[in-house]
Amino acid sequence: MISRRALELATAILTGSFGVAVVVSSLDNGIGWSSAGVDAGTFPFLTGIIILLGSLYNLVRGLMPVTSLANVPIAITSIELRRLAGLFVPAAVFVAAIPLAGMYVASALYIFAVLAIPRQQSVPRALGMAAATALALYIVFERMFQVSLPHGALAAAFGF
Repeated sequence: MISRRALELATAILTGSFGVAVVVSSLDNGIGWSSAGVDAGTFPFLTGIIILLGSLYNLVRGLMPVTSLANVPIAITSIELRRLAGLFVPAAVFVAAIPLAGMYVASALYIFAVLAIPRQQSVPRALGMAAATALALYIVFERMFQVSLPHGALAAAFGF
């Protein structure tokens, strides 16, 4: 089980890290004015600063020992944590599978996993929806927009 305070502190650290990454990467792109106008990193830099300031505010607020929601002993029970893992784990596997299997195969596997494994849909129906998802992605991106989504290392190995 996770306390509300731990959850708020972890979220503040995570969003603060994201803000720092945005600030650092925008410095590489240049901030300020050039002869062409505003440099490419100026607006991301300002956005990163806002994210960082908000995260610092949340971090300080989470550390303060005042009576607030941060002092609620349990924010996520074990049942809620299992539900959250049921959403997060397939999504993380999906993202990790894209470089290897490609967007189309990874999307089909993801749709199948979230529909068939928790038994929300029958296996044939989940297979049909997975195939339809991959086909729709292919038609929309490859054919209509002419944007190539990642095909993955397996497709490259088989010459696709």
